Amino acid sequence: MATTSWSEELASLVEDPGVRFTGDPNPTASFKTTSFDASNVESEESLKDQAIGFLMAWCEIVMELGRGCRDILQQNLLNEDSYVVRKIGGPCSKVSKRLSFFNHFLPEDRDPLQAWFVVFSVFVLAFAAISVDLNRDPLTKVMKVAMHPPNASRILLPDGRYLAYHDQGVPAGRARFSLIAPHSFRSSRLAGIPGIKPSLLEEYGVRLVTYDLPGFGESDPHPGRNLNSSAMDMLHLANAVNVSDNFWVLCHSSGCVHAWASLRYIPERIAGAAMLAPMISPYEPHMLKDELKRTWGRWLRRRQFMYSLAYRFPKLLSFFYRKSFLPENHDRIDKLLSFSLGKKDEILIEEPAFEEFWQRDVEESVRQGKVQPFIEEVVLQVSKWGFDIEELHVQKKCQTRGILLWLKSMYSEAECELAGFLDPIHIWQGLDDRVVPPSMTEYIGRVLPEAMIHKLPNEGHFSYYFFCDECHKQIFSTLFGTPQGPIEQQKETAFEENNEDVLHKSSLFNIE
Repeated sequence: MATTSWSEELASLVEDPGVRFTGDPNPTASFKTTSFDASNVESEESLKDQAIGFLMAWCEIVMELGRGCRDILQQNLLNEDSYVVRKIGGPCSKVSKRLSFFNHFLPEDRDPLQAWFVVFSVFVLAFAAISVDLNRDPLTKVMKVAMHPPNASRILLPDGRYLAYHDQGVPAGRARFSLIAPHSFRSSRLAGIPGIKPSLLEEYGVRLVTYDLPGFGESDPHPGRNLNSSAMDMLHLANAVNVSDNFWVLCHSSGCVHAWASLRYIPERIAGAAMLAPMISPYEPHMLKDELKRTWGRWLRRRQFMYSLAYRFPKLLSFFYRKSFLPENHDRIDKLLSFSLGKKDEILIEEPAFEEFWQRDVEESVRQGKVQPFIEEVVLQVSKWGFDIEELHVQKKCQTRGILLWLKSMYSEAECELAGFLDPIHIWQGLDDRVVPPSMTEYIGRVLPEAMIHKLPNEGHFSYYFFCDECHKQIFSTLFGTPQGPIEQQKETAFEENNEDVLHKSSLFNIE
């Protein structure tokens, strides 16, 4: 039986390294490296594997360092005898007890401290994700906002504020119909009826008066404003610009919030209302669950988030509005106001006429460079108005309260009168509107059955109102019937002169 050396026995116990001793007992003897088979030996690590291993090692070191720092803090600062615990431990425990009811929303098997830390972290990440628009095209045309010299006509209100307005159409003395239009969010007095032709206003004898809401354009701000004061501003404007007869109120989108207020607070001066995609509060308590679901479902998450902030934490809107509303440059209307558009609206906003109008209207809207008016406006949209739209519903109210009135009603009919807004309300609603969803108009039709709703298939939020000559003709025809032109003053003057001659001759005959 052959004997083996100690080196061969050792080699049999370990993996063959591919190196053989020459058998020379001299320690300085050279080594002879044998060739090896690549299939039996692992290939040399790549640079990527080495980098990954290096990073993993560093992560382990950092984790161990963090654990060490945590242990040091717990041993020196967070024990019962430390200065920090003695000073803030009591107040923190009281606050923790008061907020402990939040823990009922957590699963029973979760540590509240860890769970709320995760919730807070997710909220921060979601907040950051909402603030970043990943769908924004970096090649989108961004326009420069220019400031223009003041040129608006203004009136002085009873409280000392100035209100800026813009007058279009026929003069006051010849106007057959007067329209007063409050503008929508992120707009100004220059909006009016975008693209309306002067010849159409002349044909129907229409005078169109638009004005800047408080803090917008060249109107002075009114920090304590509400919908009642908004209606009073409209009334003072009508009186100041010599609108002697009752006037029509015209509105689009969120500007209809102020139109609703005028129907509620100054109905005796309103001849009728023309509303296009009228806005109501998305928190309207009388809306059905299905109506609310379809309303919120049409909005982007960012828009939903902004309405939630306006309803619960309006002061936080300042950060977003300063970032998006008051920069030196501004983006497309849908990107800026965080809503999606229908097909017709997408085509419209690419038209040069719309871009020019939008540019100038935005420049006028942000003229004063203050974010507070925008916050006040969106808060008015989502807060309690002080009245319900249902109050405008025409209904008969009879006076039967009190013993005398009750006894009188037993022998005769009770004194009754019609309540609500008695004049016509016309509403145009695009069924492809994704800014003011059709579900809002459905709610209006449900609580105001006397309102005349004109449903517009395939129309969006802007397509039927902006730069559409045929649409403007249809609106005026619906409101005013056959065009009769402005009132002719010459005929009235001749009639007055004939009357004066008759009176003069009769006085002569009396004298004789």
